[in-house]
Amino acid sequence: MAKKIHETPMLDELENGPWPSFITGIKRLRDEHPEERIREVTNSLLGQLEHSYETRKGYWKGGTVSVFGYGGGIIPRFSEVAKAFPESKEFHTLRVQPPPGNYYTTDMLRKLGDSWEKHGSGLQTFHGQTGNIMFIGTDTPGTQHFFDEINEYGWDLGGAGPCVRTGMSCVGAARCEQSCCNEHAIHRHLLTNFTDDVHRPALPYKFKFKVSGCPNDCQNAIERSDFAIIGTWRDDMKVDQEEVKAYVAKKGRQYILDYVVGLCPTKALSLADDDTLVVDNSNCVRCMHCLNVMPKALSPGDDRGVSILIGGKRTLKIGDLMGTVVVPFKKLETDEDYESLVEMAEEIIDFWAENGLEHERCGEMIERIGLMNFLEGIGIEVDPNMISNPRRSSYVRMDGWDEEAEKWFARKAEGQV
Repeated sequence: MAKKIHETPMLDELENGPWPSFITGIKRLRDEHPEERIREVTNSLLGQLEHSYETRKGYWKGGTVSVFGYGGGIIPRFSEVAKAFPESKEFHTLRVQPPPGNYYTTDMLRKLGDSWEKHGSGLQTFHGQTGNIMFIGTDTPGTQHFFDEINEYGWDLGGAGPCVRTGMSCVGAARCEQSCCNEHAIHRHLLTNFTDDVHRPALPYKFKFKVSGCPNDCQNAIERSDFAIIGTWRDDMKVDQEEVKAYVAKKGRQYILDYVVGLCPTKALSLADDDTLVVDNSNCVRCMHCLNVMPKALSPGDDRGVSILIGGKRTLKIGDLMGTVVVPFKKLETDEDYESLVEMAEEIIDFWAENGLEHERCGEMIERIGLMNFLEGIGIEVDPNMISNPRRSSYVRMDGWDEEAEKWFARKAEGQV
């Protein structure tokens, strides 16, 4: 390396202890990468980071950087101490959308790595908090060159700013026996339809889709997304009694009573004298505990679909919010089913775009205008399955409950629910 290596005594401390450190990875690029440009960039980056630790101040400022035709997907980083650390004076991050379920081929991973070493710093994270692949560290010309190259072989930028953000879906039926829906088809239908809203920010704030194939919600969709799709079932749980007996024989009857039956939150399980499991399906709330403990013996029912919850998010204006159920159960089998899901998402985004305040998430808008007004605005009828206790329902006014109940029974008689 032509230039002197920056001393980093404070960063060196981050390498102590049993856990891997990101500092070790950056040093490896600085010391071992065959390309001098990357060695110098990462050396400069470590110098600036050490300086930040010494002064307890960050020195990155934002700006505007984009590729032709797009309005988002790149996080600009310009250094305020560029004179001292010139090789990393621009260190922009590109967000790239992963495939549904985060399935990759090694060929694609190698192509991405080669392109980033050609046009960037070589630093990547799979996946950032946003769900994107994060390519960290390039200059302004490099953003366009890198995007052009990866776009040629099939990749696209993710969302950044007030737009529809990169969607996420769990690993799905390919590797999980609890899957109740086609997670990746849902993901593709939604994000393909909203591609323009991902690339050209024009909303009050961000809007996230997340798809989890069962109520385990491995994507944390209920608390982390504005539009959560959760796989579920509405018939009886399937029970293989021979597998139950085998599990009892292996673990012992008391173990089953303590850790399976005893931990059911609604007491919907009981163990018969002949070591068979009795399930009160009317009280099952799909918590997934028993299915996770005994996956060979218990599995979701056959009448599968999804529940849709709206408005989940982390702390912003009014604190954390969990998603609110607006569709208790929806079948997703035909092209028409998927089209109706997309139409519902369009209706919700349009209503929020028209009624949301600047920098206000969809769930915060619902809190402000009221759930009844939101449901009326998006044209969704109240369903008693949305709630567990009708006497404390916020979905309808209590003086209108009888009328809403009559509407629901009429829809049920027509086979609509």
